[in-house]
Amino acid sequence: MDHTNFVDLLTSQQDSVIPQSFPWESSSQVPVFSTQCTETSSFCEESSTQRKERKKWTPSDDLVLISAWLNTSKDPVVSNEQKAGTFWNRIAAYYAASPKVESGDKRGALQCKQRWQKINDLVCKFCGSYAAATRQKTSG
Repeated sequence: MDHTNFVDLLTSQQDSVIPQSFPWESSSQVPVFSTQCTETSSFCEESSTQRKERKKWTPSDDLVLISAWLNTSKDPVVSNEQKAGTFWNRIAAYYAASPKVESGDKRGALQCKQRWQKINDLVCKFCGSYAAATRQKTSG
């Protein structure tokens, strides 16, 4: 493309018609983009077979998980000679076998690991705060 054709092309683009208002500005309807749900789109439909209801962890569930972690990590036979996946699968099995857990309330190894990490993080923050508070000098 030579220089004059390029300049002509740019000049012709400046004369193109750009609408002063967008079609949706005149109505209260928001434009539908490809990622938004429409009445005909199938990806926004609620499917009970695909998504299970989220189960909340109760304090008793947390105690069972902590007990499972302690008993599994302190096991003198296996000790720390196990892979992480095996470790968390054993914890999930211990959790599922506990009589304190509702029957049918199965948690996977990943769920147990994620909950343990959350509990451990909060406990570490508490211990740090407690240590800082006990180090402070008391008045009088």
